[in-house]
Amino acid sequence: MITLCKTCGTSYDTAPARCAICEDERQYVPVNGQQWVDFETVTRSHTNKWQQLEPGLLSLKTVPKFAINQRALLLTTPHGNVLWDCIATLDPATLTLIKALGGIHAIAISHPHYYTTMQDWAAAFDAPVYLHASDREWVMRDSSALHFWDGDALDILPGVRLLRLGGHFAGGTVLHWTNDSGVLLAGDILQVTPGADRVSFMWSYPNMLPLPGATVEAITDRLNAVAFERLYGAFEGQNITENAHEIVMQSGRKYISCMK
Repeated sequence: MITLCKTCGTSYDTAPARCAICEDERQYVPVNGQQWVDFETVTRSHTNKWQQLEPGLLSLKTVPKFAINQRALLLTTPHGNVLWDCIATLDPATLTLIKALGGIHAIAISHPHYYTTMQDWAAAFDAPVYLHASDREWVMRDSSALHFWDGDALDILPGVRLLRLGGHFAGGTVLHWTNDSGVLLAGDILQVTPGADRVSFMWSYPNMLPLPGATVEAITDRLNAVAFERLYGAFEGQNITENAHEIVMQSGRKYISCMK
């Protein structure tokens, strides 16, 4: 029976004694200990809320809150649909809606905290899952749908490119969509701040452990050559709808100055 960690949403074939994702210092084990729930129970007790962020881009977030509570993003293009990041809940309504939209051509995930039930999404939509090979050790369930890629960039559809930035995880990835003036789907490789006018960078968010200034400088140097006007983060409301490129550059400079 597929079992989910209640804290991070990672799925296992059977409940282990400990969740490897939560025991890593980039996540945490709750003070009341590790707890588990089966996949079928979650799909009965939870559903997904949908929101259109802009033409061609939809968000899905599980309600009531489950695990880390990130959102997934569904990018719809003339060449096929891409699910960016993953959430644990795959309820019947979500299956129906996505199939009506043309299914999923590819799944791509920013980092291991959002792997959740990617294997089940892949099976439901007969879609490959693209993960950076640097994070292979954090996969807790094997699947023939998993495709591990190396290097710093991968084109998965025309106009849709994965960029490895590292930072939060060695394989930390963002998605660049060249639609219009450019969109960056950032997960929390870049974390949008509450005012939606800055981003920040962390090695561990729950434990508040920062990244070295040199790492952030490398990330922003890489993004300096990438054209994007809008940026969407991992959580509801984390939407920078204009001047996103300049905001990321300014945020990187501020971060680096504070680390000196």
